[in-house]
Amino acid sequence: MEGFVSFTNRCQGRDQLFRATQYTCMLLSYLIKNKADKKKLVMKLKQLESSMSSGRKMLRLGNMVHALVAARRAAEVPEVVPCLCLTASHVSRALYLVCDAVLWLRSVGLQPHVDKPKWHTWATKCYYCSLLMNLARDWYEISWRLEEAALEEKTKENSVWQKHSEELNGVKSDGLHNFLCQLFQILKRNPPLLLDLVKNLCDLSGPLDTLGIYKTNPGVIGFCGILSSLVGILTLASPHLKLKQ
Repeated sequence: MEGFVSFTNRCQGRDQLFRATQYTCMLLSYLIKNKADKKKLVMKLKQLESSMSSGRKMLRLGNMVHALVAARRAAEVPEVVPCLCLTASHVSRALYLVCDAVLWLRSVGLQPHVDKPKWHTWATKCYYCSLLMNLARDWYEISWRLEEAALEEKTKENSVWQKHSEELNGVKSDGLHNFLCQLFQILKRNPPLLLDLVKNLCDLSGPLDTLGIYKTNPGVIGFCGILSSLVGILTLASPHLKLKQ
């Protein structure tokens, strides 16, 4: 089992490269689609996008095992909130990969009678649920760091008040401004958390559009997909930048 998981991990690099190419094609075809002299190029870009998508489905065939193993490990996390978020995320991803495998079987003609729209909707919902769980985990990581920062600031203010109480009368910081400054400092000091948050937010654009929750366009989805893929490649190349599971 561990050897198989190691193999699927090596496939993730190729998947991210395919993914970056797929979304680059989507973005470029959207940007030039209205130019009359670029119709052939748009067609080629869409064909390449479709090929990259099919290639990624094939590369992901074994990843459902990796997701289930990750869910089992996440269930052993001692903290309740990360445990629930990570386990639900990995299980949802495993279900998404099952739906993705069924769609791949249809695309290659092995299961021609599969209801593609229905399975595509199920896959999108599972992926969307996985992303929401990842974002919930990100917010948990941010929130306890914000609490620590607020406690430290309160301690410093109490110390200053004891020494210079007359200098603090009537002086109050803007709550929203203070919160944003603390959030910025926390993300700045924790690159893995920042990258994970950016990746998950970017990945949301596709499911939100497909499910009709927030309609956008292929240009936005393509740009977000490229950014998310670059973050994925970066964290694979530099594992210390990946948020610990």
